[in-house]
Amino acid sequence: MPEDPRDLIPDAKAPLPTGEDKTRSVEAMFDVIAPRYDLVNRLMTFGMDVAWRRRTVTGLGLPPGSVVVDLACGTGDLAIELAERGLRPVGADLSLGMLQAAPVPFDRVQADGSALPIATSAVHGVTCGFALRNFTDLDATLAEVARILEPGGRISFLEVAEPPNPTMRFGHGIYFKRIVPLIGGLLSDRGAYAYLPRSVAYLPGPEELLDRIRNAGFNHVSRTLLSGGVSQLITATRSQ
Repeated sequence: MPEDPRDLIPDAKAPLPTGEDKTRSVEAMFDVIAPRYDLVNRLMTFGMDVAWRRRTVTGLGLPPGSVVVDLACGTGDLAIELAERGLRPVGADLSLGMLQAAPVPFDRVQADGSALPIATSAVHGVTCGFALRNFTDLDATLAEVARILEPGGRISFLEVAEPPNPTMRFGHGIYFKRIVPLIGGLLSDRGAYAYLPRSVAYLPGPEELLDRIRNAGFNHVSRTLLSGGVSQLITATRSQ
């Protein structure tokens, strides 16, 4: 009997998985939540994710016709935004379930971020929405992003963040750790949405993350807080 992907989602009281266990857990989790992923996203962010994606595309600063890989593309929200701006998106995601749930067709491939089936220096930009913490080997993924980008190519990464204001940080912490799992559990899968807030522990702190991007071969690295700091936008240029 095939393994139920829900059995691979870490228990809320268990340690966060690492290595291949993390890869399998992430793939299974997103396969499970794919059917209602976009709906839950809209509700959890009060629709702010729409503006965040627009900022992400703007952050690339690329002309129409540029080829952009959307890493961990999911069901294609960011890829659709790229196409609407005249860019040429190519999605890559570990979860086949997410790729199959895309409401609008776009070029996409199932692949791990650290081993992309894309030629060296073949693309002009790379985006990634709320997924840096999900890669099993972040440094290998950043190196792979640098490999597929042409010199001078751009990255624009959208990720969760912690508001600098203490009051807002406290309220956001309660919402993200308690309310989000409740909403996700009601509309999708409780185990998956209990794991997602915990997965922030995988994400390096701001300065470390920027340093790791620089070390992967990028310059002009910039970090901008969005909506009071509940999310962050990181942009950079591939070194010549």
